[in-house]
Amino acid sequence: MEYTVIADFVKEMRRQFGLTQVDLADKSGVGLRFVRDLEQGKQTLRMDKVNQVLSLFGRQVGPVELNFQIKENK
Repeated sequence: MEYTVIADFVKEMRRQFGLTQVDLADKSGVGLRFVRDLEQGKQTLRMDKVNQVLSLFGRQVGPVELNFQIKENK
């Protein structure tokens, strides 16, 4: 399964591992509020904390190719 949104990935992985949001917060060293915001897709989150959570699942934030063309300024 391919994930395009970090929130969806984290939520699904947490469920696959049988973790509650509280468990995930404790195991990753972030607050419960952060986990809730992350799973709800909040647009402004600290990347270092996102990576703390993702590292539990062997992942990290990185550049991803987008399918669009860059417009030239003229």
